[in-house]
Amino acid sequence: MKPIFLFLATIAVAVFSSCEGPQGPSGTNGTNVQSEVFELRNVSFIYNPTDGFNIYRTLTPNILDADVLLIYRLTSVIDSNTPVWKLVPNAVYATQGEINYDFDFSKEDFKIYVSGTYDLNTTPQYLNNQTFRIVIVPGYFSGKKVLVDKSDYKAVLKYYNINDNNIKEVN
Repeated sequence: MKPIFLFLATIAVAVFSSCEGPQGPSGTNGTNVQSEVFELRNVSFIYNPTDGFNIYRTLTPNILDADVLLIYRLTSVIDSNTPVWKLVPNAVYATQGEINYDFDFSKEDFKIYVSGTYDLNTTPQYLNNQTFRIVIVPGYFSGKKVLVDKSDYKAVLKYYNINDNNIKEVN
């Protein structure tokens, strides 16, 4: 009986050790992340009568149906190594009134909008030469409880194990 058991155990070890399947979790939070971040630098909003002021870009390649975009706007710079990013949507309060940045996206494209409670043409600093960071979060996280403050750009990078040292600039 022992030789048969030993023989079957040896076969089981050989079979199960050579099995392949989906790669298990890796990364700092047990995640196998394929996130990406890219930047729109010094872009200006374009006005059209249908959508108002917006910035439109296609996603090449397309993202997966369940993937999510997070967009951050550069609001200031403390020094050359310390940019300050604000999660969109967000509101800015100027002396003239309120300015709102928002966006929508599909698997093929995204559009960033800006609107205001006054004529935005009077404050071009909120329309021209804007910089945005776009973070693609894989869709398999969408059904899980994510324990990261999405408004904190650096926390998002850390959670999804994203290196932003060599960010791709998109025009």
